[in-house]
Amino acid sequence: VPAAACRLGPIDAIHTRIGAADDLANAQSTFMLEMTEAAQILHGASAQSLVLMDEIGRGTSTFDGLALAAGIAAQLHDRTKAFTLFATHYFELTEFPATHHAAVNMHVSATESGRDIVFLHEMQPGPASKSYGIQVARLAGMPAAVVNHARQALDALEAQQTQTRAQVDLFAPPPAAEAPAVSAVESALAALDPDAMSPREALDALYTLQKLNARDRP
Repeated sequence: VPAAACRLGPIDAIHTRIGAADDLANAQSTFMLEMTEAAQILHGASAQSLVLMDEIGRGTSTFDGLALAAGIAAQLHDRTKAFTLFATHYFELTEFPATHHAAVNMHVSATESGRDIVFLHEMQPGPASKSYGIQVARLAGMPAAVVNHARQALDALEAQQTQTRAQVDLFAPPPAAEAPAVSAVESALAALDPDAMSPREALDALYTLQKLNARDRP
């Protein structure tokens, strides 16, 4: 690691979720393996652990992956409290430090010259301003027609997202469950005093409850 100095420890364990591979022999997809390993980390890491998480949530739909990544990040911050490096391309997660005091955004710097890109391999404070997936694809030799099509599609998606997307707080605690509505049967049952009822009154009450239950059914 290029650094003038580093102080880290004491560490009781190093937990990593890095890489992507299917386990075909055990019929497990990349995403299943990712979630299994992430669950093991959340159950096994402590406040003295070092946790490295790379691109959590990429093996499923965008919203599912983003929601899971947000939940995992919150668990590591709020409960596990492990020293964590959490790499992600979900821009929405860059809002995490605004509501989590111990979290800090960092990004690897890059510079653009026209349509070319140079990665500087330097860590800078704050979130990245954009993603460079299309530029990387072009550097990898992707056909020009594919790259141009991707640029047009990206422009359209970003314009649509800006117009229609509502702000969602990914890190807000789940809302309290609403108390279920009390049925007529439950209200009538709560009003009964079995110790003060005669056998005949108890039988009448039972018939009344039976009628109320039949009426409440859809």
